[in-house]
Amino acid sequence: MSRRIAHLDMDAFFASVELLRYPELRGLPVVIGGGSDSQPSVAADGTRLYSRLRHYVGRGVITTATYEARKLGVHSAMGLMKAAQLAPEAILLPTDFNRYRQYSRRFKEAVAAIAPTIEDRGIDEIYIDLTEHSGDSLTIAQSLKQAVWDATGLTCSIGISPNKLLSKIASDLDKPDGITLIRDGDLEARIWPLPVGTINGIGPKAQKRLRDLDVNTVGELARSSRERLRTRFGERYTDWLLEVANGRDDRPVVTESTPKSISRETTFERDLHLIRDEASIARILDGLCERVAGDLKRKQVIGRTVGVKVRFDDFRIVTRDQSFTVPVADIAAIAQAARHCLARVAPERRIRLLGIRIGGLVPEATSFDAIKSASNESSHIPEEQLSLFPFGQ
Repeated sequence: MSRRIAHLDMDAFFASVELLRYPELRGLPVVIGGGSDSQPSVAADGTRLYSRLRHYVGRGVITTATYEARKLGVHSAMGLMKAAQLAPEAILLPTDFNRYRQYSRRFKEAVAAIAPTIEDRGIDEIYIDLTEHSGDSLTIAQSLKQAVWDATGLTCSIGISPNKLLSKIASDLDKPDGITLIRDGDLEARIWPLPVGTINGIGPKAQKRLRDLDVNTVGELARSSRERLRTRFGERYTDWLLEVANGRDDRPVVTESTPKSISRETTFERDLHLIRDEASIARILDGLCERVAGDLKRKQVIGRTVGVKVRFDDFRIVTRDQSFTVPVADIAAIAQAARHCLARVAPERRIRLLGIRIGGLVPEATSFDAIKSASNESSHIPEEQLSLFPFGQ
């Protein structure tokens, strides 16, 4: 039986959740990513007063933006100061991750009631295996979209194809609120004309190398010779490029998995000193630890190694970590370990970013004996050690 995989992606998710709270902002350029100082206030007559992007000063970045804001050139991960130059009149709202997680659970539960074979890919997207589901793809997609709308009041876009690769591309082709079906024979017409960067995994550096070979579209990549590609790429990456360009992907929809690590980090509005700004840094550290502990609880995992990442004002990065014999998950243990790690960072310069990471994850139900056996470690191993900790960039 031919596989049938769907990729469901919520439309401008964080911004859309905020528009439920502030419906008067619909149709306006709105950027999400401010701090608490960008919280709307209420005038004496009951009118809400919103912060404008032109007033922003700091080093924050955009979490997401409405489609109206994106038309002005702003996008996720762009610095707010740069975005203010492009869209000074855009409205700036703070992030509210607790609210976003609530809506994430709602839409995923609504989908699971119709098609339970789901791979969770993040707060706003999932893969769904529809191979065994009865009904035609268009009808199923419409049912899923309606279920998400009924549960959240939000729209989503869905791509359906024989594999995860094509479905992820497809879900982005008719945004927002779209349905895109990729059937046999559609590869050449729908996918090959797209830029190579459309494929997840072909980043800016690879795109530049491909441009040097006059390869700009997926179709041109699919028709490229293996030998020519190997002049710029390794053998394994070349093989992968040709596979994905020809729409081949046999990855299954994974319904259960244990992440290797969980991390949270934040860039400060201003550079902070580890000693002179100790109170401010302590509050930020506790907040990050609370979010990491919440992530562990939701994913039902525990971890053996807690680490901190510090980026100084000269962009140099220092990391420290601490390992435990018994995995932990509670906020008190994580925070204590994080503070110990941070105390081992020399206060030589001001810092601009702080991150917390917990690794060595295992399911929370894992027994201590199983942990010892799996790690092949004994209880006399020192609890604290210094290493270059692989935080995500």
